[in-house]
Amino acid sequence: MPQEVRGVIAKAKGEPVSVETIIVPDPGPGEAVVEIKACGVCHTDLHYREGGINDEFPFLLGHEAAGIVESVGDGVTDVAPGDYVILNWRAVCGSCRSCLKGKPQYCFATHNATQKMTLADGTELSPALGIGAFCDKTLVAAGQCTKVDPAAKPEVAGLLGCGVMAGIGAAMNTGEVGRGDSVAVFGCGGVGNAALEGARLAGASIIIAVDIDDQKLEWAKNFGATHTINSSKEDAVEKIRELTGGNGVDVAIEAVGLPKTYEQAFYARDLAGTVVLVGVPNPEMRVELPFIEIFGRGGSLKSSWYGDCLPSRDFPMLIDLYLQGRLNLDGFVSETIGIDGVEEAFHKMERGEVLRSVVVM
Repeated sequence: MPQEVRGVIAKAKGEPVSVETIIVPDPGPGEAVVEIKACGVCHTDLHYREGGINDEFPFLLGHEAAGIVESVGDGVTDVAPGDYVILNWRAVCGSCRSCLKGKPQYCFATHNATQKMTLADGTELSPALGIGAFCDKTLVAAGQCTKVDPAAKPEVAGLLGCGVMAGIGAAMNTGEVGRGDSVAVFGCGGVGNAALEGARLAGASIIIAVDIDDQKLEWAKNFGATHTINSSKEDAVEKIRELTGGNGVDVAIEAVGLPKTYEQAFYARDLAGTVVLVGVPNPEMRVELPFIEIFGRGGSLKSSWYGDCLPSRDFPMLIDLYLQGRLNLDGFVSETIGIDGVEEAFHKMERGEVLRSVVVM
């Protein structure tokens, strides 16, 4: 029987969000209803509110979440009611050309729930990243549910659903950081600090955090940064070379999504080094680099999709590392808030006051 629950809705571009009654249908074939326990306030949700993703308003916001499976539809075998899960926005199809090549982490045909959640008047909602988790319960494709150890607190476990996984994966999966490597991360918000943490986990010896905000650089020290650079006060590329014997880093990770910082990352890497773009640019942005430099420096220029993660592989592993005290997920949680605090959390994010506000249901 369909249920009435509370949810955070963005009704129109740039307008403040509101808490509304939404209708969650019973799960159909391949679907699951999940009772949300906690959901992080990610910058992507702000992009949705600002119309930066698409204009399919109204949006049901929230996607970085952990919860308990309440019910499942026909044909669902991987999860069952009572399972503790992290939601992911990459439900692997298993049959696209990437999956058939044995590379499901790049699945080109990820899917969401078929049915729509609605407002009480029947208006269909567009769930953020196919999830919509700023609500008491949400409807998702069962493949978007990844079982993990329930000993992990939901306010930290859910962060792996987006930003923290994107950053850790940018270092460990896309950048393939190895033991003894040198790494620079440009931009030390939630994703950038997660990239620092990923570099630390991978065994990097020199981990350089670059930002224009001294507070964010202080936070970076808690996630493995061995050196920090305020690029508003000194030349980041020159300083990185100074810290690496004049060579540059093995892996440079851009976690801002700006042409200027991408160019800095490009020139801050060593010969045959790797540049990883995990920051999200807008469609109007352009990068101009000398073609001879792209050829002459060699190496790789990569984009990281969701940290090139495979949720079924990476989420349980990272939760295990957290429970062993080896992954600092707690450090990402700046505050916990109620469902009515999302709009103010957006403003705190814009002012750079928090790494993550987390809605606890």
